[in-house]
Amino acid sequence: MKVVIVGGSGLIGKKLSTLLRQAGHEVTSASPSSGVNTVTGEGLAQALAGAQVVVDVSNSPSFADDQVMQFFQDSTRNLLAASTNAGVGHFVALSVVGADRAPASGYLRAKVAQESLIEGGGVPYTIVRATQFFEFLMPIAQANTSGQTVRLPTGPLQPIASSDVAAALSEVVGHEPLNGIRDIAGPQAVPLDDLIRHVLRTAKDAREVVTDHDATYFGAPLTDGSLIPAGKHWTGRTSLDHWLAAEADAR
Repeated sequence: MKVVIVGGSGLIGKKLSTLLRQAGHEVTSASPSSGVNTVTGEGLAQALAGAQVVVDVSNSPSFADDQVMQFFQDSTRNLLAASTNAGVGHFVALSVVGADRAPASGYLRAKVAQESLIEGGGVPYTIVRATQFFEFLMPIAQANTSGQTVRLPTGPLQPIASSDVAAALSEVVGHEPLNGIRDIAGPQAVPLDDLIRHVLRTAKDAREVVTDHDATYFGAPLTDGSLIPAGKHWTGRTSLDHWLAAEADAR
C-alpha cells in the first residue's frame, strides 16, 4: 500500500516512515525539503498520485495565532482537494488531546479548525489526538523560566513518547477509517509543576519549580483535565522514567 506522510521529515514523520516501511508499505515523505508545499499546493498532485493513505503530521513554521490558523486551514484544504483528486481512501491527521477544551490557545484553535475541515472534507478519515510529547517537556520548562525559577500551574499533563505516537499512527494506517477521533496518551497523568520538577531533577538541572496557579501553558491557562483524555483512549507503553533513562544513555 502506498502511504504519503505529509511532514515526513519531522520528529513523528521519520519514526512513522520507518515503521510503515518495516510493515511492507511503500512510503513517500512529502515536505518542503522534498519539493512539496501544502500551503501553495506545489508538488501535491505528484506526491499523492497512486496513494491509498495520506498521513498529515505537518506543523506550522510559526505559532503566532493568525499565522498558525492560516497554515492549517490552507494546508488542510489543499491536502483534502489533492486527496479527493487522487482517490485517497484514508486521510489520517495528528491533532492534540483537548484541543477543543483550550480555546485560549491560538495553536489549539487552529487544530480544531483543521479537524473541522477534515470532518467535512469528504475523504474517509481518522483523527488521532495525542497528548504532549516527552520531547517537549524541557521546552515547557524553558518557556516558563525566569532566571533560575520555573513557574508552572498544577493542571495535569499525560505526556507520551513520540515513538508511541508513531506506533499508534502506524496501527491506524493498517485499519479502516474511523470517520472519527481516537485519543492517545502516555501511561500517567501528572500535575504539570510536579512533572517538570521531576524532569529537571532527573537531568540534574538546578532550576527551582514554583507552583503558580496564574502561570500559563504556552500562553494559555491550563485547567484540570483540559489536556488529558476525557474517556477511553489508547495508552503508550513507554514510561517517562524509561524515556529519560534512554535519553541520558544516548547522551
